[in-house]
Amino acid sequence: MALDQDGVMLPRLRPAHVARRGVAFGLLGVVPLVAAALRITDHSDRREFLAVVSGLVGLFGAILLVIGAGFWWASARDVRRLRDWHTLTTQAASVTIVGPLFLRSGLFLLVLGAAAFGLYQLVADSPYGSWLHGQH
Repeated sequence: MALDQDGVMLPRLRPAHVARRGVAFGLLGVVPLVAAALRITDHSDRREFLAVVSGLVGLFGAILLVIGAGFWWASARDVRRLRDWHTLTTQAASVTIVGPLFLRSGLFLLVLGAAAFGLYQLVADSPYGSWLHGQH
């Protein structure tokens, strides 16, 4: 990769690329979520687990997304990768790294929360006796 005069990797990060990676990580995180939910055999416990996960993860994801977007906006055009940590010269310059990190983490958590909510709906609507319903 090419470097600019400050030693920062080029090309600079773009919101669409950071968002795409955050969503991809969120989709990959659905696999352990489904595995954990299916390990819970009791129907009401499974529904409660998915409801709590969807609520908490969705809330934290929304908070991180808003904070990350704010940091991204505050850093203007000087958005850097985590690998560019060594190029920071002041404490205030850490905003240039935190923005993309929080944005990606927020999208990861939002996708995971949405998947947990969708799985909650599937479990709640599943017929009695099915493998998705679990035991009573």
